[in-house]
Amino acid sequence: MKLKFVCTALWGLAACLAAAPCLAQDNDWAAKMFDKSSHDFGVVAKGADARYRLTITNKYVQTVHIESVTTSCGCTAAKPSKDTLASRESAYVEIVMNTVRFDHDKNSSVIVRFDAPLAAEVRIPIHAYIRTDVVLTPGSAEFGAVSQGVEQERKITISYAGRDNWSIRDVINKNKDLDVKLHEVGRGAGRVNYELSVLLKPNAPVGALRGQLTLVTDDANSPQIPVLVEGKIEPEFTVTPEVVSFNILTPGEKRTVNVVVRGKKPFMIEKIESEKTSGAFEVRLPQSPKAIHVLPLTLIAPTEPGPVEEEFTLTIVGRPDPIHFKAYGKVQAQAQAAK
Repeated sequence: MKLKFVCTALWGLAACLAAAPCLAQDNDWAAKMFDKSSHDFGVVAKGADARYRLTITNKYVQTVHIESVTTSCGCTAAKPSKDTLASRESAYVEIVMNTVRFDHDKNSSVIVRFDAPLAAEVRIPIHAYIRTDVVLTPGSAEFGAVSQGVEQERKITISYAGRDNWSIRDVINKNKDLDVKLHEVGRGAGRVNYELSVLLKPNAPVGALRGQLTLVTDDANSPQIPVLVEGKIEPEFTVTPEVVSFNILTPGEKRTVNVVVRGKKPFMIEKIESEKTSGAFEVRLPQSPKAIHVLPLTLIAPTEPGPVEEEFTLTIVGRPDPIHFKAYGKVQAQAQAAK
């Protein structure tokens, strides 16, 4: 029995070495998955939204499972975007510093524990200095979900208590999809108030918006104050599915798949055009405006076997830019399709 156990262990070690970096021989395997070993929020204003996403990438063949994510201090909270990572898959741990309840120098650790493929623990030191003389209300420029093409504005009040001549000299903005304006609204008795306007441009592309503005003050020791900007730009119209599959057909066969077009409000579809396969597709256009249109798209399979691929252009009344989606199928002779 002992000989069998030894052979089994050696076989497992050989398989590990052949497949990927062997976790059993690497005590730091879990730490190597993190893009940073620590994070410093720097100097932040009271009430500011201080959030950071720490990326984890599974570099191994084995699936990795996060057992828990905790913090060593109530001043921070952390949560993973997912707890199971397949090989080469990435996730993130969102770390939040509580700048409302806590002040001044704060140190904490995010503790990430793994239970597969092996047990491991990684500690990520977190630091921030929370100013009490500068307060942001609200704590960030949070846009939430915004339809593409819609201009949105958020305003933040910046309140300072200290010296009468305190000032914000500049706002650093590196995002071309944002316009920022700073306006002084009050000064006196050791208090200074500004209003920061953050404008999201209508031509901002679809996708996540996440960045940072930087207030540049005349403070000698800590001149910069970060301001978080977050949001999500959603398309005004969506087509589901984006790629329509007709699977395998026989010559001359007709098959219909429903294509769903959604908008934020009722709209009319003017036309749908195909580029290559004229006459192979049929579609019934709706006759009244709706927020959701279900379009029966029919493919009439050509007589010649082979792939059928098409890109469609869908034009919406009053919208200058069309929407595109694709369809594909494969025509096989009946004898082939029956196999």
